[in-house]
Order: sequence, then C-alpha cells, then structure tokens
Amino acid sequence: MFFWDPTFILLIPALILAIYAQTKVKSAYRKYSAVRNAHGLTGYQAAVELLRMNGISDVEVEEVPGELSDHYDPRTKTVRLSSMNYHSDSLAAVAVAAHEVGHVIQHATGYVPLQIRHAILPVTNLGSWMAFPLFFVGLIFSWPQLMDLGILFFTGVVLFHVVTLPVEFNASHRALLQLQSHGFLTAQEIGGAKKVLNAAALTYVAAATMALMNLIRLLLLRNMADE
Repeated sequence: MFFWDPTFILLIPALILAIYAQTKVKSAYRKYSAVRNAHGLTGYQAAVELLRMNGISDVEVEEVPGELSDHYDPRTKTVRLSSMNYHSDSLAAVAVAAHEVGHVIQHATGYVPLQIRHAILPVTNLGSWMAFPLFFVGLIFSWPQLMDLGILFFTGVVLFHVVTLPVEFNASHRALLQLQSHGFLTAQEIGGAKKVLNAAALTYVAAATMALMNLIRLLLLRNMADE
C-alpha cells in the first residue's frame, strides 16, 4: 500500500483545481456554443480566412471526431477542428478555431516557447510513461539511483507543462487580437470568446499544478527513503 502515503495530501488542492477547470471549460463552451456569431462564420471558415489574412498558405484545415479535440499539428501543418467547431457558426467555434490559428502563427514566427515544447516532447512522452514505475520500483527495492532517474524523467514532464502555459496563453491572446482587428467578431462578442479561451487556459494551469505537486511529492518520498 505504498501508493497511499501522507504526501497524497499535496494533490488534493491540485485535484480540486482540475475538477473546477473542467467544469468551467465545459460550462463556458456549452454556453457559447449556443450563441451564433453575427457574421455567421463557421469555425472552418474562420480558420481558413485567418490563415489567408496572415499570409499562410501551406496549412490545411480538416475535421476530426470528438469534442474539444481541436489542435494544431506542426508536423503535418494541419489545423484539426472537432466536428462541432468545424461546422458550427457559434462564438465558441470561432474562438477555438482562432486559438488554433494562433498556434500556427506561433510556428510561422518561430515563437520560442513553442519551439522548446516541441523539442522536449519526445522526452516528455517517455517520462510520462517511465517516471512513476522507475521511482516506485526504486522505492520498493531501496535503489536510490532508480528513484533519482524517475524524478529526472518526471522533471521533464513538469517542464513541458510549465512551458505549455505561455504557449497556450499567447495563442489565446493572438486569437482575440486577430478576431477583433479583422472584424470577425463584434466588440460584444469578443467578451464571450474571451471567456471560452480563458476557461480552456485554466485547464492547462490545473495540469501544470498537478504535475508540480507530484514532483514535490516524489522529492519528499525520496527524502523519506534516506531517513
């Protein structure tokens, strides 16, 4: 039962924040998915037009299944919008589409935090799978080197989450500026789009907080093993 230890108390605030963030983003998305934008633009149309206005012609926009599965894939230079956002002319759909185009602009302009996130992604993927097994095997068999390796791997995961914060906040900032400066949304509609994007950003804050608390927990357990 080594998984249940006193350090778990550190995760409770992060867990509460994560639940709140998920509730917040679902509530905001549901609310503004029911509000049509004044120009009747779908998420697909908004993404294509924003790309054109920014002089980006080598990025495709395609539909993917799922809810809030929207993302930009820099490897294939593709903006992927979930079915609802792809076809919908809601405020939420346009806001999400503009956010993903924000990532495209980051990529096109060499935004440094995005480059760092892409560079450490392979290490992060490995670390997310290996960190805890390595650490707890080391804890069970009293192999401090294995525990330290697990901590090292998980530090890479934390770094990824921390770097993700400016990437996501900046993409949302770019999205709102684009939507406003190009007249895609009215001044009144910008407020709704901002609420959707701010709620989504909170989920990244929650993820980073959870990762940081888990790292602190591993460090405490490592210290306790030496005592």
